[in-house]
Amino acid sequence: MSGEPQALPVSGPVRYWEERARRFAGSGAGLAAVCSYGMPLHYNGLIHLTQRLALAPWLRVPPGTRVLDVGCGVGRWSRLLAARGAQVTGIDLSPTMIAQAQRRARLQGLHGNCRFLVQDLAALETGEKFDLVLGVTVLQHILEEAALRAALERLVAHLTDGGRLVLLEAAPDRIAPGCDSAVFRARPRSSYLELFRDCGLRLDTLCGVDPAPFRTWLLPRLPGLAPRARAAALALVTALSLPIDVPFGRLAARRSWHAVFALSRAACVQ
Repeated sequence: MSGEPQALPVSGPVRYWEERARRFAGSGAGLAAVCSYGMPLHYNGLIHLTQRLALAPWLRVPPGTRVLDVGCGVGRWSRLLAARGAQVTGIDLSPTMIAQAQRRARLQGLHGNCRFLVQDLAALETGEKFDLVLGVTVLQHILEEAALRAALERLVAHLTDGGRLVLLEAAPDRIAPGCDSAVFRARPRSSYLELFRDCGLRLDTLCGVDPAPFRTWLLPRLPGLAPRARAAALALVTALSLPIDVPFGRLAARRSWHAVFALSRAACVQ
Protein backbone atom coordinates (compact mmCIF):
# COMPACT_ATOMS: atom_id res chain seq x y z
CA MET A 1 0.00 0.00 0.00
CA SER A 2 3.03 2.34 -0.04
CA GLY A 3 5.07 3.90 -2.82
CA GLU A 4 8.11 6.14 -2.99
CA PRO A 5 7.63 9.36 -0.98
CA GLN A 6 7.24 12.51 -3.07
CA ALA A 7 8.79 15.68 -1.66
CA LEU A 8 6.82 18.83 -0.83
CA PRO A 9 8.32 22.24 -1.69
CA VAL A 10 11.10 22.97 0.80
CA SER A 11 9.91 25.56 3.32
CA GLY A 12 10.63 26.33 6.96
CA PRO A 13 8.55 23.50 8.49
CA VAL A 14 9.62 20.94 5.86
CA ARG A 15 13.27 21.88 6.33
CA TYR A 16 12.95 21.60 10.11
CA TRP A 17 11.32 18.15 10.05
CA GLU A 18 13.70 16.89 7.38
CA GLU A 19 16.65 17.89 9.55
CA ARG A 20 15.16 16.04 12.52
CA ALA A 21 14.44 12.99 10.40
CA ARG A 22 17.88 12.84 8.79
CA ARG A 23 19.60 13.11 12.15
CA PHE A 24 17.51 10.74 14.24
CA ALA A 25 14.71 8.90 12.39
CA GLY A 26 16.90 5.93 11.47
CA SER A 27 18.37 5.49 14.96
CA GLY A 28 16.80 2.96 17.32
CA ALA A 29 13.06 3.52 17.59
CA GLY A 30 13.45 7.02 16.10
CA LEU A 31 12.09 8.68 19.25
CA ALA A 32 14.61 11.53 19.15
CA ALA A 33 13.10 12.55 15.80
CA VAL A 34 9.44 12.41 16.83
CA CYS A 35 9.30 13.09 20.59
CA SER A 36 11.62 15.68 22.14
CA TYR A 37 14.20 16.66 19.51
CA GLY A 38 17.53 14.94 20.10
CA MET A 39 16.88 14.19 23.76
CA PRO A 40 18.29 10.98 25.31
CA LEU A 41 16.42 7.69 25.10
CA HIS A 42 15.36 7.57 28.76
CA TYR A 43 13.73 11.00 28.46
CA ASN A 44 11.97 10.30 25.17
CA GLY A 45 11.09 6.80 26.31
CA LEU A 46 9.07 8.30 29.16
CA ILE A 47 7.32 10.64 26.73
CA HIS A 48 6.42 7.73 24.47
CA LEU A 49 5.19 5.64 27.40
CA THR A 50 2.94 8.37 28.80
CA GLN A 51 1.54 9.08 25.34
CA ARG A 52 0.78 5.40 24.78
CA LEU A 53 -0.94 5.08 28.15
CA ALA A 54 -3.04 8.19 27.50
CA LEU A 55 -4.01 6.98 24.01
CA ALA A 56 -4.64 3.36 25.02
CA PRO A 57 -8.47 3.40 24.83
CA TRP A 58 -8.35 4.60 21.22
CA LEU A 59 -5.50 2.34 20.12
CA ARG A 60 -7.62 -0.76 20.77
CA VAL A 61 -9.27 -1.01 17.35
CA PRO A 62 -11.09 -3.93 15.71
CA PRO A 63 -9.52 -5.44 12.58
CA GLY A 64 -10.41 -3.56 9.44
CA THR A 65 -10.69 -0.16 11.11
CA ARG A 66 -9.69 2.59 8.68
CA VAL A 67 -7.17 4.86 10.40
CA LEU A 68 -5.54 8.12 9.34
CA ASP A 69 -2.36 8.87 11.31
CA VAL A 70 -1.39 12.50 10.69
CA GLY A 71 2.13 13.66 11.42
CA CYS A 72 3.00 9.98 11.53
CA GLY A 73 6.78 10.45 11.72
CA VAL A 74 8.49 7.07 11.68
CA GLY A 75 5.11 5.35 11.92
CA ARG A 76 5.18 4.31 15.58
CA TRP A 77 1.36 4.56 15.95
CA SER A 78 0.65 3.48 12.37
CA ARG A 79 2.55 0.24 12.88
CA LEU A 80 0.98 -0.46 16.26
CA LEU A 81 -2.51 -0.07 14.78
CA ALA A 82 -1.65 -2.05 11.64
CA ALA A 83 -0.42 -4.90 13.84
CA ARG A 84 -3.91 -4.92 15.38
CA GLY A 85 -5.50 -5.33 11.96
CA ALA A 86 -6.28 -1.73 11.06
CA GLN A 87 -5.87 -0.37 7.54
CA VAL A 88 -3.67 2.66 8.13
CA THR A 89 -2.75 5.71 6.08
CA GLY A 90 0.09 7.76 7.57
CA ILE A 91 0.97 11.24 6.39
CA ASP A 92 3.90 13.51 7.19
CA LEU A 93 5.59 16.62 5.81
CA SER A 94 9.01 14.97 5.73
CA PRO A 95 9.92 12.53 2.93
CA THR A 96 12.65 11.08 5.15
CA MET A 97 10.15 10.37 7.93
CA ILE A 98 7.86 8.67 5.41
CA ALA A 99 10.72 6.61 4.01
CA GLN A 100 11.59 5.47 7.53
CA ALA A 101 7.94 4.62 8.27
CA GLN A 102 7.79 2.54 5.09
CA ARG A 103 11.06 0.77 5.93
CA ARG A 104 9.98 -0.05 9.47
CA ALA A 105 6.56 -1.31 8.30
CA ARG A 106 8.26 -3.64 5.79
CA LEU A 107 10.64 -4.96 8.44
CA GLN A 108 7.65 -5.82 10.67
CA GLY A 109 5.72 -7.39 7.80
CA LEU A 110 3.01 -4.72 8.09
CA HIS A 111 3.37 -3.01 4.72
CA GLY A 112 0.19 -4.66 3.44
CA ASN A 113 -1.81 -2.81 6.09
CA CYS A 114 -0.05 0.55 5.71
CA ARG A 115 0.37 3.25 3.14
CA PHE A 116 2.40 6.40 3.76
CA LEU A 117 2.05 9.75 1.97
CA VAL A 118 3.98 13.02 2.03
CA GLN A 119 1.34 15.70 2.56
CA ASP A 120 0.82 19.06 4.23
CA LEU A 121 -1.97 18.74 6.77
CA ALA A 122 -3.47 22.13 5.87
CA ALA A 123 -4.06 20.84 2.32
CA LEU A 124 -4.73 17.19 3.20
CA GLU A 125 -6.39 15.03 0.57
CA THR A 126 -6.18 11.24 0.71
CA GLY A 127 -9.22 10.35 -1.40
CA GLU A 128 -11.02 8.48 1.37
CA LYS A 129 -12.60 8.81 4.81
CA PHE A 130 -11.58 7.15 8.05
CA ASP A 131 -13.14 5.65 11.17
CA LEU A 132 -10.31 6.99 13.35
CA VAL A 133 -8.16 10.05 12.69
CA LEU A 134 -5.18 10.27 15.05
CA GLY A 135 -2.79 13.19 15.56
CA VAL A 136 -0.07 13.16 18.21
CA THR A 137 1.72 16.48 18.88
CA VAL A 138 0.99 17.82 15.40
CA LEU A 139 -1.20 20.91 15.77
CA GLN A 140 1.20 22.42 18.32
CA HIS A 141 3.76 22.79 15.51
CA ILE A 142 1.37 24.74 13.24
CA LEU A 143 2.03 28.34 14.26
CA GLU A 144 -0.24 30.30 11.93
CA GLU A 145 -3.84 30.39 13.10
CA ALA A 146 -5.25 30.26 9.56
CA ALA A 147 -3.19 27.15 8.78
CA LEU A 148 -4.25 25.59 12.08
CA ARG A 149 -7.93 26.08 11.27
CA ALA A 150 -7.42 24.77 7.73
CA ALA A 151 -5.66 21.66 9.08
CA LEU A 152 -8.47 20.91 11.52
CA GLU A 153 -11.08 21.41 8.81
CA ARG A 154 -9.24 18.90 6.61
CA LEU A 155 -9.21 16.40 9.47
CA VAL A 156 -12.95 16.79 9.96
CA ALA A 157 -13.49 16.33 6.22
CA HIS A 158 -11.71 12.96 6.41
CA LEU A 159 -13.96 11.54 9.16
CA THR A 160 -16.63 9.00 8.36
CA ASP A 161 -20.09 9.47 9.83
CA GLY A 162 -19.66 8.26 13.38
CA GLY A 163 -15.87 8.52 13.12
CA ARG A 164 -13.59 9.64 15.94
CA LEU A 165 -10.84 12.29 15.91
CA VAL A 166 -8.22 11.82 18.64
CA LEU A 167 -5.64 14.55 19.21
CA LEU A 168 -2.81 14.68 21.75
CA GLU A 169 -1.40 18.19 22.04
CA ALA A 170 0.42 20.52 24.39
CA ALA A 171 -2.65 22.23 25.82
CA PRO A 172 -2.14 23.33 29.41
CA ASP A 173 -4.81 25.03 31.49
CA ARG A 174 -2.24 27.72 32.25
CA ILE A 175 0.68 28.62 29.99
CA ALA A 176 4.20 28.33 31.41
CA PRO A 177 6.46 31.15 30.17
CA GLY A 178 9.49 30.38 28.02
CA CYS A 179 8.31 27.11 26.46
CA ASP A 180 7.19 28.37 23.04
CA SER A 181 9.74 28.48 20.25
CA ALA A 182 10.08 29.18 16.52
CA VAL A 183 8.57 25.73 15.78
CA PHE A 184 6.27 25.08 18.74
CA ARG A 185 3.32 26.71 20.48
CA ALA A 186 1.61 25.48 23.65
CA ARG A 187 -1.85 26.94 23.17
CA PRO A 188 -4.20 27.24 26.14
CA ARG A 189 -6.62 24.34 26.35
CA SER A 190 -9.53 26.74 26.11
CA SER A 191 -8.38 27.96 22.69
CA TYR A 192 -8.39 24.39 21.32
CA LEU A 193 -11.86 23.76 22.73
CA GLU A 194 -13.17 26.92 21.08
CA LEU A 195 -11.58 25.96 17.75
CA PHE A 196 -13.08 22.47 17.92
CA ARG A 197 -16.55 23.94 18.44
CA ASP A 198 -16.05 26.35 15.55
CA CYS A 199 -15.13 23.43 13.28
CA GLY A 200 -18.28 21.47 14.14
CA LEU A 201 -16.74 19.03 16.60
CA ARG A 202 -18.10 17.71 19.89
CA LEU A 203 -15.72 16.90 22.75
CA ASP A 204 -16.48 13.37 23.96
CA THR A 205 -13.52 12.78 26.28
CA LEU A 206 -10.66 14.85 27.68
CA CYS A 207 -7.85 13.19 29.61
CA GLY A 208 -4.35 14.03 30.80
CA VAL A 209 -0.93 12.79 29.82
CA ASP A 210 1.86 14.24 31.98
CA PRO A 211 0.88 16.03 35.20
CA ALA A 212 4.41 16.07 36.68
CA PRO A 213 5.64 19.70 36.40
CA PHE A 214 9.38 19.04 36.29
CA ARG A 215 9.93 18.89 32.52
CA THR A 216 8.08 22.12 31.77
CA TRP A 217 10.09 23.82 34.50
CA LEU A 218 13.39 22.50 33.15
CA LEU A 219 13.05 22.88 29.38
CA PRO A 220 13.38 26.70 29.19
CA ARG A 221 16.50 26.46 31.36
CA LEU A 222 18.28 23.71 29.40
CA PRO A 223 20.10 25.97 26.92
CA GLY A 224 21.91 27.68 29.78
CA LEU A 225 23.30 24.46 31.26
CA ALA A 226 26.66 22.89 30.56
CA PRO A 227 26.48 19.49 28.78
CA ARG A 228 27.11 17.41 31.91
CA ALA A 229 24.64 19.43 33.97
CA ARG A 230 22.08 19.12 31.17
CA ALA A 231 22.44 15.33 31.07
CA ALA A 232 22.15 15.08 34.86
CA ALA A 233 19.10 17.36 34.92
CA LEU A 234 17.33 15.34 32.22
CA ALA A 235 18.02 12.09 34.09
CA LEU A 236 16.71 13.57 37.35
CA VAL A 237 13.58 14.98 35.72
CA THR A 238 12.85 11.63 34.09
CA ALA A 239 13.23 9.81 37.40
CA LEU A 240 11.01 12.31 39.25
CA SER A 241 8.32 12.33 36.56
CA LEU A 242 8.01 8.58 36.13
CA PRO A 243 6.10 7.75 39.38
CA ILE A 244 3.68 10.65 38.80
CA ASP A 245 3.04 10.59 35.06
CA VAL A 246 2.71 6.84 34.53
CA PRO A 247 0.06 5.97 37.15
CA PHE A 248 -1.80 9.30 37.25
CA GLY A 249 -1.37 10.86 33.80
CA ARG A 250 -4.79 10.04 32.33
CA LEU A 251 -6.62 10.97 35.54
CA ALA A 252 -4.96 14.34 36.18
CA ALA A 253 -6.20 16.22 33.12
CA ARG A 254 -6.28 19.65 34.76
CA ARG A 255 -2.65 19.40 35.87
CA SER A 256 -1.29 17.90 32.63
CA TRP A 257 0.82 19.88 30.19
CA HIS A 258 -0.46 17.74 27.30
CA ALA A 259 -4.04 16.62 26.84
CA VAL A 260 -5.87 14.02 24.76
CA PHE A 261 -9.03 15.26 23.07
CA ALA A 262 -11.43 12.61 21.74
CA LEU A 263 -13.83 14.31 19.35
CA SER A 264 -16.66 13.52 16.96
CA ARG A 265 -18.83 15.51 14.59
CA ALA A 266 -21.49 17.58 16.32
CA ALA A 267 -25.02 16.37 15.58
CA CYS A 268 -25.89 19.40 13.49
CA VAL A 269 -22.95 18.93 11.10
CA GLN A 270 -23.74 17.13 7.86
